[in-house]
Amino acid sequence: MTEPLLIAKSQTAELCLLPTMANRHGLIAGATGTGKTITLQTLAEAFSQIGVPVFMADVKGDLSGISRTGGGNAKVEARLAELGIAADYAAMPTLFWDVLGKKGHPLRSTVSEMGPLLLARMLDLNEVQSGVLTAAFKIADDNGWLILDLKDLRALLQYASENSGELSTEYGSISAASVGAIQRGLLQLEHEGGENLFGEPALDFNDFLQTDGGRGVINILAADTLYNSPRVYATLLLWLLSELFENLPEAGDLEKPKLVFFFDEAHLLFNDAPAALLQKIEQVVRLIRSKGVGVYFVSQNPLDIPDVILGQLGNRVQHALRAFTPRDQKAVKAAAETFRANPDVDVETAITELGVGEALVSFLDAKGTPLPVQRAMIKPPSSHVGAVSDAERQESISTSVIAGHYEKQVDRESAYEILKGRAEKVAPPEPASESGDSGSGFNWGEVLMGGVGAATKSRRGRSSGGQSVLEAAAKSAARSIGQEVGKQIIRGVLGSLLGGRR
Repeated sequence: MTEPLLIAKSQTAELCLLPTMANRHGLIAGATGTGKTITLQTLAEAFSQIGVPVFMADVKGDLSGISRTGGGNAKVEARLAELGIAADYAAMPTLFWDVLGKKGHPLRSTVSEMGPLLLARMLDLNEVQSGVLTAAFKIADDNGWLILDLKDLRALLQYASENSGELSTEYGSISAASVGAIQRGLLQLEHEGGENLFGEPALDFNDFLQTDGGRGVINILAADTLYNSPRVYATLLLWLLSELFENLPEAGDLEKPKLVFFFDEAHLLFNDAPAALLQKIEQVVRLIRSKGVGVYFVSQNPLDIPDVILGQLGNRVQHALRAFTPRDQKAVKAAAETFRANPDVDVETAITELGVGEALVSFLDAKGTPLPVQRAMIKPPSSHVGAVSDAERQESISTSVIAGHYEKQVDRESAYEILKGRAEKVAPPEPASESGDSGSGFNWGEVLMGGVGAATKSRRGRSSGGQSVLEAAAKSAARSIGQEVGKQIIRGVLGSLLGGRR
């Protein structure tokens, strides 16, 4: 059995997190400057040392020090002496990731994998616009078209808009206004660097599950720039979490987790989220522990986490809260009421008095029951506290086991290339007749047919309904083929491809 993880010490006891209970999720809360980052680093180290990989986003740029050996920090040494803990400085195996590809290995998804629900959240679409986006994804699924990057999605939206009349019977109304709103959202996403997020090679989640010398690899996403686009940041982390849920097999109760996922600045995930999305997030958090994944939300205020989620977070570290406003006072009271009472601790008073690095701690016991809350000092990390230099970071990136793989971006055939190729095969329209009849120009319906429509198209040979018998039969056959391919495309609980690219 894996030994308990020492996280903090009170005046009377060592407070340890049981690895068997680590996938019951957790919460790290507290005001700015109270020590949440150090707690996160200490927890990540503890998991790594027992062979559990970790994922966390570095929104302030100061978690990279976990890749270097600690020591030489007077405050850390003083805290170790105060707690009576011998210094055991060590570096943790680390993989750096960055959507922009500057401070880590590029981290990408494909648009198909992201799915319509999460992409609508990222683009801040309303209900009608989200419905149009979902219809576009369904059209692609039915035809077996992969949407790998943003140009694929643009081509698909253009096709859907230009053929809205034909498609509306099967997929519902596809208005030009909604398509235009989505396209504007994509422009804004590109302006924020979103084009770097989509493409191939997409992330292989096995790279998140590596160990090195018996220690779990700590995956750090550079998010100091990404954080400037809060909705993109939160949706990306939610996609990562949902993909882990969809890809990992059922594991049941394990001796220790397969992976621990830290969701920093968690309030961004829930800000203005529609009820339907919140229900799905709650479902993922509730069920993912059976896949062996522990999720730890990091936030300034416990009120930022919806009650349905908060009730599932059994392991808790509460740093100081400020009670300057009525909302602050409500947060203090709410936080105090969520702990199992301890007659020796006045929780509501203590929350406002905690010093830096001090916290109210309650972990789960072997039966899954929260232990009585205790006031304690967090154990300092063994690795370096603070950021590493750019040179040190680049050294870690260039010598990692995946160096060079994600840096080589590829662009294989997908929706854009398929639609463009078919468009080029379409015969040019006939010259205008003397009666004034002119060519109709580019027709996406013919593109869908891969040229069959072009071969049969002739205004003189059309029925009054605008379509020859041969064209109608050919289009019907093509749609049937597309639907057969589409049956292989199954989307998961958050609309992403079930099982990734398989």
